[in-house]
Amino acid sequence: MTEQLPDAVRSTGGPTPEGNTPGAVDTGVGADSRTTSDMFGAAFGGDTSGFGRLVRQTPSGLSTPRPYGGWFDDAVDALTEAYPAYADVVTRVVVAHGELTLHVLPARTAEVLQVLRDDPNLRFELLSSLSGVDYPSQAERLHVAYHLTSMTYRRRLRVETAVSVESPHVASVLAVYPTADAHERETWDMFGVVFDGHPALTRILMPDDWEGHPQRKDYPLGGVPVEYKGAQIPPPDERRAYA
Repeated sequence: MTEQLPDAVRSTGGPTPEGNTPGAVDTGVGADSRTTSDMFGAAFGGDTSGFGRLVRQTPSGLSTPRPYGGWFDDAVDALTEAYPAYADVVTRVVVAHGELTLHVLPARTAEVLQVLRDDPNLRFELLSSLSGVDYPSQAERLHVAYHLTSMTYRRRLRVETAVSVESPHVASVLAVYPTADAHERETWDMFGVVFDGHPALTRILMPDDWEGHPQRKDYPLGGVPVEYKGAQIPPPDERRAYA
């Protein structure tokens, strides 16, 4: 015989906290933040996307508490042992979405990456990519993310640092990973991050005399003069709409 489930359980996939209406998603941050629709607009259903904060994230500015799980603890312990300045240079350790991210001071990135590359218990031999990110709401809004791969242990790790627009200086890692050459030039070109120690930090995508850094969030979306017969790209809301 099939057991009949209460309405609250049928509609949400689990018991509803006292005081919630059936189908409401409990975000864990107070009654005022409840929602009755998921990320895709479906009402009165369990939100499996994480949009309703069923997947809890580490609050901004805080490290993930230990244990991190898997090989993450061993990697952090190995770095702590091999790099005496760890406590002063690594500002946060975050585990999210099954990935490990180390937040470090911008002037010490080359030191940290060299230890991650050379230590026999770490061996992150490959810099897969280096990219910029702009978070306009933050004081240190320009972030640089280093995606490292250990071919020895088949692991991936992210190192991240952040600087302000007023002082966008980060230590170059070109001496540690030669493949960082073009990556650092592109990040300078698109975001305006200055990599101290890079021997030829010049534009790589835009013309040498271009003003501004196109991938910053405050850069205009169109309406920028281009070097083709005096043409101009109109802003998005003025472009032709195709039926």
